[in-house]
Amino acid sequence: MSDNLIGEHSRVTLHFSLKLEDGTEVDSTFSGDPASFSVGDGSLLPGFEKALFGLKMGDEAQFQIPPEAGFGRRNPANIQKVRRDHFSPDMALEPGLVISFDNGSGELPGVVQAVGEDEVTVDFNHPLADQTLIFQVKIIEVASVN
Repeated sequence: MSDNLIGEHSRVTLHFSLKLEDGTEVDSTFSGDPASFSVGDGSLLPGFEKALFGLKMGDEAQFQIPPEAGFGRRNPANIQKVRRDHFSPDMALEPGLVISFDNGSGELPGVVQAVGEDEVTVDFNHPLADQTLIFQVKIIEVASVN
């Protein structure tokens, strides 16, 4: 049994759930296998990692993560108009449809907001932007990574 505290050089195994303020569950591992990550490996946003600092194996906690520490604020500049002819003619475009775009360095998801005759309005903001999230965790294991 270890009393390692979660910090900069930790490998963490945990169960977590992510909920919106209204209680809607966005993601959870509690009914399946726990998640594992190393602090700083990019698996969790820094705001979520920092909330875990100081916890140890067996701890359970709940945190309120504001948008600034989570998925950020909505940026109006991330709403783009894309010419209709950039899409396959047989693609059924409708508001709410999520489409992956190649941005040159990888895939970037966008959500169709509106479909016009000549252009399609696409929102490239993260779907959880502007949301305060409830992050609940149960720490299964903490190990030091050197």
